[in-house]
Amino acid sequence: MISRKVGGHVASFLHCAVSHQEISCHQQSQQLFQQHLQQQHLQQQNLMNSSTDLNQSSLSMNGLKVKSYRQNESLEGYYEVENVLGSGGFGTVYAGFRRRDGLQVAIKHISKKKVSSWTKLPNGLQVPLELHLLHRVQHVAGVIKLIETFERDDSFFIITERPENVKDLFDYITERGPLGEDEARVFFVQIVQMVQNIEKCGVLHRDIKDENVLVNVKTGQLKLIDFGSGTILREADYDDFDGTRVYSPPEWISNRLYNGRQATVWSLGILLFDLVNGDIPFEQDEQIKAAELHYKVHLSQHCKDLIRKCLSVDPQHRPTLEQILLHPWMTKLPPPVQIPESRKRTTASGKVVDIAVPSNSASL
Repeated sequence: MISRKVGGHVASFLHCAVSHQEISCHQQSQQLFQQHLQQQHLQQQNLMNSSTDLNQSSLSMNGLKVKSYRQNESLEGYYEVENVLGSGGFGTVYAGFRRRDGLQVAIKHISKKKVSSWTKLPNGLQVPLELHLLHRVQHVAGVIKLIETFERDDSFFIITERPENVKDLFDYITERGPLGEDEARVFFVQIVQMVQNIEKCGVLHRDIKDENVLVNVKTGQLKLIDFGSGTILREADYDDFDGTRVYSPPEWISNRLYNGRQATVWSLGILLFDLVNGDIPFEQDEQIKAAELHYKVHLSQHCKDLIRKCLSVDPQHRPTLEQILLHPWMTKLPPPVQIPESRKRTTASGKVVDIAVPSNSASL
């Protein structure tokens, strides 16, 4: 997995349509891919002109449907495929929209030759493990929504939602610098809750990082994407790792073994440090193993305590997700919102209220 925005990556397919004041998705695509425009055009033509025809019937097991390609109907009949938004070891991601209602989508094209992990459904259908994991967590709030999947002889096409007004946390932090603790807490609580609910589904994401978390810049709501490095959660240690190395735990660097839950907590510690400090703490293997933290900004003791606990070199000393959510920094209430003088009113009981906020209390 390519790390820290080097080359194309999955999050770029959703980093669009934030506001009129920011660079448009089309302009970004032109800037990012103009050197490869001709090559990408050929890729898109190959995609649309290949024998990727589909049959209306589908194979289904436990709600997971994979449409099979046949000879009469093309993918283009269902979706308008637009510009290439990212490519890498995982495949190629295209922007697009559904023809029948204009729904914006992302179309992820994965060559079967590049799929390293498969799972077999009870009906005998083999699908990429990534697809199985994504389907398994579709009911979890904050997980990117899977719309449908197409299969042909040599590849899969995974169609997901493409939300508006979002950008990934990497770009969000890059533009704003270190986040204040209150804003970081709002984001981090959402992320930990998502990860907790995903693990309850028996899924281990294995690539929790800023590039795989999307933030709606209008609402502050987050979306988790890219299950391409994920696997089935188990109690036994893992001896393989496909995530981002700078988020990997020291026990993996040293011993090539790690516990899934404990490694997730480490990656959450990296992410929290990133949120409040503006960058990740470690770049080299020796730095990961030493786990020495150096802050560029002033932080509360509670915040630094939570980061330090998550980034314990000894995985046995790291907190569980439940313990993280109960940490004093996580449970701290945000400061009260200041009411503008023009909207202040004093009730008969002497309480100052905001007249712009509806209330069922007694009249002033």
